[in-house]
Amino acid sequence: MIDLTPAATGEVAIWWLGQSGFLILYEGSWLCFDPYLSDSLTRKYAATDKPHIRIRPLVVEPSLLSFVDVATSTHNHTDHLDTETLLSMKPKGLVIPEANRAFVTQRLGCDPQWPKGLAVGGSCTVGPFEFHAVPAKHEELTPEYLGYVVKFGNFTFYHSGDTLLYDGMVETLKPFDIDVAFLPINGRATERRVAGNLNAHEAAWLGREIGARMVIPCHYDMFTFNTANPADFVREAAAIGCPHHVMQHGERFVWREPGVHSA
Repeated sequence: MIDLTPAATGEVAIWWLGQSGFLILYEGSWLCFDPYLSDSLTRKYAATDKPHIRIRPLVVEPSLLSFVDVATSTHNHTDHLDTETLLSMKPKGLVIPEANRAFVTQRLGCDPQWPKGLAVGGSCTVGPFEFHAVPAKHEELTPEYLGYVVKFGNFTFYHSGDTLLYDGMVETLKPFDIDVAFLPINGRATERRVAGNLNAHEAAWLGREIGARMVIPCHYDMFTFNTANPADFVREAAAIGCPHHVMQHGERFVWREPGVHSA
């Protein structure tokens, strides 16, 4: 079981759940970005030529996170919209791309009106969390792929979802004055037959260009066929002056205010 000790008043506690999943605690309210906490993909691809062999075990059983107030799905890929995880976790709310409503409803077997759907430029509020939808380019810029900028209290977090760089990305994100950005670093390699993401250099560059006060890398160290070395990101970030922190699976990290943080 991971250490779920709350943060102090005015602080934010962050846990990396693996892949692109992050658990956020602010003033007694819980947000969970894109959780994947099952072995559904390992079972699905076990007898194929693209086995999803886990590098790390689950950090927590999703049923133990039934207190989550709102979860997100940035797009429909299973590691960002997992039936087993979400049905076991049973978050009170779910934020999705509006373009994916029919797919999400069918996959989860939920009331079609239960998820809160967003399109680029749209926003919604769940508890203290104010979600703003921004584009994501998972090979293509389409309504089915989003990133979320989330404002709460004095904080602003950005979860990019799966994305490559695209024209206007910096101009879209910089005005949000982002504290913490969660960015993928697994890159784009056709031999892996996976849709592309930022690589280590691109993630560091983007974090610096948008003025993020901290970049936390993700989307690696889950499956053997689709991972990256976080040391490459650390090197790139240090070289260009991008503030960064590499989390371990299940690690609790506290964000206090710009420039003040601790593990």
